[in-house]
Amino acid sequence: MMLYRLFRSFFRGLLTLTNRYESIGQENIPKSGGVMLCSNHISNWDPILLGCGMERQVHFMAKAELFKIPVVKNLITAWGAFPVNRGAGDRQSLRTALKVLEDGKCMGLFPEGHRSKTGELGEGQTGVAFFAMRSDCAVVPIAIVGSYKLFRKIRIVYGKPLDLSKYREGKSSKETLALVTQDIMNAIDELRKANRMEVSKR
Repeated sequence: MMLYRLFRSFFRGLLTLTNRYESIGQENIPKSGGVMLCSNHISNWDPILLGCGMERQVHFMAKAELFKIPVVKNLITAWGAFPVNRGAGDRQSLRTALKVLEDGKCMGLFPEGHRSKTGELGEGQTGVAFFAMRSDCAVVPIAIVGSYKLFRKIRIVYGKPLDLSKYREGKSSKETLALVTQDIMNAIDELRKANRMEVSKR
């Protein structure tokens, strides 16, 4: 945890200098209990930004190939990442992710499943709804707005936890998972649209 805090302080300072980094809505993150942070995805820097804007440590899934590179493995492990074999139905990583949430920790997810090449919000994958329904965790929508280009402004906005209680009354059917996913994506999009104009002017 100490190493994580050192990394967080370093990257906060770096992004402040290079991108006029700004964080809004940290008070919306529950101080305890499992929390799933759901954000749009525009850059490989996004996991670092998610962690920079809040005090609780964030855990992430990262592609298994990265853990085969010694130095990279140490860095991303310290940042709270654990491996996932993408496209292989990796049940172990799913169990690990659920345990993170059930243990009352924070996990960062990008519902789109990949980076957006245009910066626009893509379609959400139902895996994010699966975690939300199985873990009964708080779900916090997040918008990353701006650009990581040098001296361009980057802002991260943490929204209020979503009320998904109506979906937890019955079984998690495919239809229910689709509805939950859409609610999450709509909340992310609302945050993006509410902040995009202001950030672009700076």
